[in-house]
Amino acid sequence: MLGKVLKHKNALRARRKARVRGSIFGIKEKPRLSIFRSNRYFYAQAIDDNKATTLASIDGKKMGLKANKEDAKKIASAFAEILKAKGIQEVIFDRNGYLYHGVVASFADSLRENGITL
Repeated sequence: MLGKVLKHKNALRARRKARVRGSIFGIKEKPRLSIFRSNRYFYAQAIDDNKATTLASIDGKKMGLKANKEDAKKIASAFAEILKAKGIQEVIFDRNGYLYHGVVASFADSLRENGITL
């Protein structure tokens, strides 16, 4: 029973991801900011889809931070500094199929507070 539930949840997330990703495209001046949230850690990267390259990334696991709201704010502020150092002020937010609440919303709000336009 548990396996069926997990397969269904993953299938729904994959459908949301494909639907969201179909209308989002990042360029060098305004890259796509893609996130990944596991149960333990939080990751983010800025991607130039024209060249299919990662311009900047951050890893919550390497920083020793977990996937909760408070740590997502710390990760976002550090990532904002990385983006500003690379000359990126504006990004397109790709929530990667995750619902916009909790950790994801906290990360996005903290990016806005640190001067990155979503």
